[in-house]
Amino acid sequence: MSSKLKLLVASSSLSLVMLCSAPAFAAGTAQGTGITNNVSVNFQVGGVAQTQASASDNFVVDRKVIFTLSEKTPTGTTQVNPGANGQVTTFILSNTSNDTLDFTITPSQLVGGTAAHGGTDAFNVTNLLVCLDANADNSCDAAATATLTINDLGADANTTILVVGDIPLSATNGQVAGVSLTAAALNSNGTAITAATDATVNGALTVETIFADTGRDGSEIAEDDYTVQAAVLSVFKTSSILSDGVSASNFKAIPGAVVEYCISVANASGGATATNITISDLVPTNTTFVPGSIRVDGTVTSPGASQVCAAGTTVTDTADADAGSFGTPANTVAGTLSNIAGGNSSALIFRATIN
Repeated sequence: MSSKLKLLVASSSLSLVMLCSAPAFAAGTAQGTGITNNVSVNFQVGGVAQTQASASDNFVVDRKVIFTLSEKTPTGTTQVNPGANGQVTTFILSNTSNDTLDFTITPSQLVGGTAAHGGTDAFNVTNLLVCLDANADNSCDAAATATLTINDLGADANTTILVVGDIPLSATNGQVAGVSLTAAALNSNGTAITAATDATVNGALTVETIFADTGRDGSEIAEDDYTVQAAVLSVFKTSSILSDGVSASNFKAIPGAVVEYCISVANASGGATATNITISDLVPTNTTFVPGSIRVDGTVTSPGASQVCAAGTTVTDTADADAGSFGTPANTVAGTLSNIAGGNSSALIFRATIN
């Protein structure tokens, strides 16, 4: 008598599990999901169907902890001005693990070296804090703190984080301050994660956790930086004798002579635009202010010791407080110049007679 194996049919319930169990995340099948594989063998003996033979295999999906932390687009340095408070750099944390996780977020300063967008880290921001910006409106959802805990960030979810700092008034044009942000993964109940290693034997029915992040340590670091945009102002004051009442030329600084003072303000090329430029100058002892002689926004040729000043808008001595005045405080010339962009200059001009 002979027998012949007519038919071998193997069917896996994996497809059924995928269709009928909890939906899989783009980050992968959720940890703890059971995967069962069933196989059936049909056969005959002497043309008679025999009892079907079957077997099955079961295991659960382990937990893969993987996430990214990066500067949020559009990327680039954050331009700031000296003395500005609450300046923001923006990061995004994406959880691509197959489980919900908590995270601790900690900001820190770079100490020298090259910043994220080039330039050497040259100063520290002050009051460095961090906050959550879940609705991505570039403002803190709650008051910024020294560290931040993010609770229950779901699989395949992301959130925005802001690093906030104050810029010292002493920071100068072009200086760079680098900052970094560290995210450390935690269990969803806030406890530390104990991860398996490559030496850990995989238990078919237990959920092992492995770190799959960049350093396989459950943490990620991202960097950004601030770049200072400051006005680079130079102030010069010169005088010239316009007349002395005696000489026909080459006027001399004698009593009764008229002196024209020029106070120039020059902003170096590349400097940020200077605004609200107010000048206050005490009329020198032994001179008397010439009424009606104040001019603002004068032109300046070669700002410095040999500068030449001209033109400008004449302002009243007392009524036009926004542009210029004399006598408040006593014997003081005051004036306001229009904005001065980098590479430009302007001047306040007035006259006095020598007593």
